[in-house]
Amino acid sequence: MRVISAYLLAVLGGNESPNADDIKTILDSVSIEADSERVDKLLSELEGKSIEEVISAGVSKLASVPAGGGGGGGAASGGGGGGAAGGAAAEKEEEKKDEPEEESDEDMGFSLFD
Repeated sequence: MRVISAYLLAVLGGNESPNADDIKTILDSVSIEADSERVDKLLSELEGKSIEEVISAGVSKLASVPAGGGGGGGAASGGGGGGAAGGAAAEKEEEKKDEPEEESDEDMGFSLFD
């Protein structure tokens, strides 16, 4: 990923066809040692191609990849005649459902937001 990022930075800087030295210079500037094999592989894969074409092809391929579960429809709502009492009951149920999830995070000994 670092090699690709350095290649893209070079292209953004105006170098239409960065070479291995350009990529290594960029990575060296942030104290990252460039892996020669990865640099050579990237350059061989991109030889003769413009980065715009490569990105466009990648975007079109990603468009065909299914994303998300699809998971069916949403939950069915209750009847229309329940009024405010039904809404209050639903809120209480949601509060009860939230509490055990918080406790389960504490049982693990860490939180994602600490």
